Amino acid sequence: MDFWSRLIAGTSLTPAGNKATAKDPEKRLARFKREYSQLLQTWRGASNLARDYEAAENIRDSLQDLTAILSDESRRPLPHPCITFASSKQIYVPIGKIATTSYNEGIIREGVALFATLIDSEEEDFVENETFSRSLMNLLVRITGANSIRLGSETEVEVVELSFNITTKIRLDPEILPAWFATQGREETQIEGQGSHEKFTGKTQKEDFPLFYLLIDYIHHEGRIGDFARTGLLYIIEAASSSVALEQWIVESDLATLMATGLGALYSQLSRKLVIDHPLDDLPPILALSDYQLPHATSEIVSSSSPDFQMHMETFLSHLVFWQDVLNHCKSGEVKSTLLEHFQVIFLQQLLYPSLLESSDVDGGSSVAVLTYLRRILEALDHPDMIHLILHYLLALPDTTPAPTGSRASVSAARKRKSMDLATMMMATQVDTSSTPALFNLVDLIQGGLRSPNEQTISVTLQLVSVILRRHHRYAVTTLLWTSQVLSDGPVRPVGAHEMEMDFILSLAGGIGGDDNFDEVYENHVKDCMAILESHPCSITLVAPKSAGGTTKFPGATATIPGAPRDIRPHTLRPEDPMLKTLLSVMATFFINSIETNLSLTGAVVDLATCGFMRIDGWLLPDPSKYVFEDDDDETEEPISLGLGDSIEEQERAQLRNLKKARRTLNWSKSQIPAFLAQLKTLVEQVTTYRTDIPRFDDLLQQRREAFQAASSATATPVPALSTRLPSPTHIPGTRHPLPLQLPTRTPQPRKSSSGLSGGYGFATPTTSRGAVPPPQFPMNMDSASRGHSHSRAFSPSPLRAGDPRNGVPASQAAAFAAIDQSILARKVGLPPAKGAVPPIPFPNLKAVADEGSKEGSVQDDGSVSGTEEKEKQVEGEEQKLVSVNHILTNVIVLQEFLLELAALVQVRAGLFGEVRYV
Repeated sequence: MDFWSRLIAGTSLTPAGNKATAKDPEKRLARFKREYSQLLQTWRGASNLARDYEAAENIRDSLQDLTAILSDESRRPLPHPCITFASSKQIYVPIGKIATTSYNEGIIREGVALFATLIDSEEEDFVENETFSRSLMNLLVRITGANSIRLGSETEVEVVELSFNITTKIRLDPEILPAWFATQGREETQIEGQGSHEKFTGKTQKEDFPLFYLLIDYIHHEGRIGDFARTGLLYIIEAASSSVALEQWIVESDLATLMATGLGALYSQLSRKLVIDHPLDDLPPILALSDYQLPHATSEIVSSSSPDFQMHMETFLSHLVFWQDVLNHCKSGEVKSTLLEHFQVIFLQQLLYPSLLESSDVDGGSSVAVLTYLRRILEALDHPDMIHLILHYLLALPDTTPAPTGSRASVSAARKRKSMDLATMMMATQVDTSSTPALFNLVDLIQGGLRSPNEQTISVTLQLVSVILRRHHRYAVTTLLWTSQVLSDGPVRPVGAHEMEMDFILSLAGGIGGDDNFDEVYENHVKDCMAILESHPCSITLVAPKSAGGTTKFPGATATIPGAPRDIRPHTLRPEDPMLKTLLSVMATFFINSIETNLSLTGAVVDLATCGFMRIDGWLLPDPSKYVFEDDDDETEEPISLGLGDSIEEQERAQLRNLKKARRTLNWSKSQIPAFLAQLKTLVEQVTTYRTDIPRFDDLLQQRREAFQAASSATATPVPALSTRLPSPTHIPGTRHPLPLQLPTRTPQPRKSSSGLSGGYGFATPTTSRGAVPPPQFPMNMDSASRGHSHSRAFSPSPLRAGDPRNGVPASQAAAFAAIDQSILARKVGLPPAKGAVPPIPFPNLKAVADEGSKEGSVQDDGSVSGTEEKEKQVEGEEQKLVSVNHILTNVIVLQEFLLELAALVQVRAGLFGEVRYV
């Protein structure tokens, strides 16, 4: 009836008589009393509402009418006789009993709506009435308890929303709290007679604050119901600062226990074994143009792109962030200390650390899983106390004697009792504490992960290192890294040396070659580095404006728990640092590494050099104290100091002398070059070897850049180089700027290396594995004629420009030449040999093959060349890892981008942190 009435415009849902009744307070009250009387009569006449459907429907209708009258009256001018009647007669008491005993969801829902209407009316002090609160909480506890009927999702949302509304009013007016929270009088003997587990779990205290426990039951839910529950609980915890009784009660309750065990349960739901993968239909271009192969997932080994895994991961992280929100809202030091203690004992010591300890590469992915989970945890959190607990424990940092907290003896005693209960419970559950971080800590795990034969383990370990270096550098200074303190009065890099170092790095990038707008991309790297350096949590104290006292303090930036690392000081890496050596060993196989490994590697190096207190001299750049200059005569002379009595001419001569000394050039052959720069130079020399032995290397490399540009221009937003495919807002470190979807021309022209490296390096016949040849969505045969040829480096004639008469290649041979290029990309190669080594059989001469192919009009489908297959099989070593030329080209571009990023980083640091001396 009502539905059809709504379809008729201008038709009221209320009869004309009811309208008049609603306007008249006396008639409205009479109708209200009549409906209420009929409700009681129906209820008393029904023996069992769960079976008497007609009576249940009549009661539901009566409740609905009562709620409608109250809601309508609350919007009308005074007087409100119905609301006054509801308060004076306490109609909510029988209505609560009716809903509680009905076991009918319709009646329950209408009963909850009536209570919500009375609270929203903000009259008659319902929310301050203890009888009202007891009646409502009895209803809510009974209908959400274990013996109640299963409520629908909408009804549950309304129940929790009503509870949230009550906490909102408590937050606005703390004087309301006694109506909803009151400690029950218990005899001490009764409490002592209970077991330690019962005291620990707070079973004797639920009747003190049922609203509190109702919200706890829903904090792990998703959607609106979980949001209401978590926010309501935050409001209650916030109110503890204004009530000593509530503060003590929360400390002794099982809030901390339930939160810690709930977090542990969500962590336990995450898969023990994991592989990081990317769906083939959504593969990033940088992986599509490489030897990427889909990892093997089984019933035990879960894929990171699985919707179920991502849902579990997001649920766990959301609850972890809720922990952080609770600590941020909590103004009570005692409550905060209790929560953190349970977080450490129950989650860190009993779950997170054992999972790290038991991880292994042998069982197929458990190391990848736990390292990824730890990285996501450190990325999701920014509360200094939680970060401190995690890293302090996992890195086995020394403990300090905790200072006493709290000024009220009763609360401190409550915390002491709770701590003793926690220790008792740990003993009762017989938890194994024989293995601790003192024997095997996070540093050991990271070093083992970086030496793993599994490239996914190496990649995720590097990502974890990046997060620690980027966000929690002070914890890495004395643990992950071997550092030495830098004195403030030490030698500073002169501008002449700085320019030579910049030229050296840029010349390495230029040695790779290219025909593109390098200036624009280099400037983009400079902007990215400026943002990264300015936002680093350590560097911000160096770049932020100083206060009147000469210092800058950032409240909340450090942990309040005793034992937090001291303020970071200027330092640098020691040459024997194990982490640096490990990074160099991974970099030594750069071109045959997976793309994910190289992106994670370059990101870790950049993050290592981002902290303003980390000096890059000595490990990334030459040590200024060991410079050897071209001008030996002035090498030992110190800068001339100026005196007040000196003449103007003497001062000018001294200043010019100092300027000249600062601009002296280095003698690179005699200066001690760090191993890191030497390794980069070796990689560029390997590129020169590839250029010598791989036909049309420069053209194929340029086409690879254009393929990235095409992939970038095909999307509305820049295509990220790589995504972890995990539900995280961040990408893999080192991909802040889209990988060369435009590559620099700022570098010098490519020149042949003087190293004399030449020869082949382990070719093999191509395979049919996915990724050996670029997929069709990223073609390599794009016409590049439109780009112009103003660049001084001339291209060799390209078969891919077959239709261009300037190339002298007939259009009929385009397909044959394109197939030849595909065969080159599919060939398998290894690393170039070391200097002095005898190279294996060189790459076959494809020029003759091209001529033959143009005559026949085709090339063999598998890319093999006549007379070479057997020889290649003979030189293929079983222990030598081989990758396709296609894979090599992508890694070459990654290397060039990394070199440009390093150059930008050195340049920005010099200006931002004053690391260069001009006089």
